[in-house]
Amino acid sequence: MRQQGGVVLAAYRDPFAGQPLVLASLPLRRVVATPFQRDLSRTHADRLAAAIGAAGVFLDPVIAVPAKDGFWSPNGRHRLEAARKLGLRTVTALLVPDERLAYRILALNTEKAHNLRDRSLEVIRMARQLAKEQPRTKEDAHAVTFESPIFLTLGCAYAERSRFAGSSYQPMLRKVDRFLDRALPAALRQREQWAVRLMDIDDRVAAHVKTMQGMGMKSPYLRAVVVARINPVRWVPPSRKKDAAPPMSMAEALTKMAANVRKFDPKSVRPGDLALVAALSPAAAED
Repeated sequence: MRQQGGVVLAAYRDPFAGQPLVLASLPLRRVVATPFQRDLSRTHADRLAAAIGAAGVFLDPVIAVPAKDGFWSPNGRHRLEAARKLGLRTVTALLVPDERLAYRILALNTEKAHNLRDRSLEVIRMARQLAKEQPRTKEDAHAVTFESPIFLTLGCAYAERSRFAGSSYQPMLRKVDRFLDRALPAALRQREQWAVRLMDIDDRVAAHVKTMQGMGMKSPYLRAVVVARINPVRWVPPSRKKDAAPPMSMAEALTKMAANVRKFDPKSVRPGDLALVAALSPAAAED
């Protein structure tokens, strides 16, 4: 740490696990956000800088882990940017020697919940980084880090289409998507193929939505209705067992969903269908 220009302010043992931790002052230029966490919001960084300036003190240390050329922060992107805007040269950091903590972004950001797009993009970025660093490890060995396999599949889609309507496909994915017993590079190639198929289905869904809008339907739940109708596991109840086998494979589910969207008739949708989806899925129009 001293080689990077840092200074130890205090050392102590974590009261939970007894792990040694260091509170340090680090050169701001040596601390960067992990490359796979949520994208920077300039507006949020500006507001944070203004709030820190108004308070007159930088109170919230970032978490930092040693990296090749300095330090990575898994949860401090906006604080670091605010510090730069304020002209700070150093930043107070809680230095943790465990490099694995750099991949615990979702667990460390609980106060301000990520939306589905942010979570999915962060997970797919982590997976791609780990595939380079640990290419022989299997995807399911990182289940705790990734939290859910649907973030990996949707992350591939969001990486290609920032405005992809991922929440519409969550009900189907929750029932059929599972972590893969494959090495990360191979697992990622599989998920990228699934994402391509999912985006092709979504293109056809969008065409049906456009047709229904041309018929005079103006509800924000048009997409949700179409996706619900073509969902091949729509009537399969969710399993209460965490490791339960899916009712069908992802490949089979996507094949059936693609067939269903091709056969879908926009004229079959009634106003009552839209009202029902609105009542049962208040978040269906988020995307």
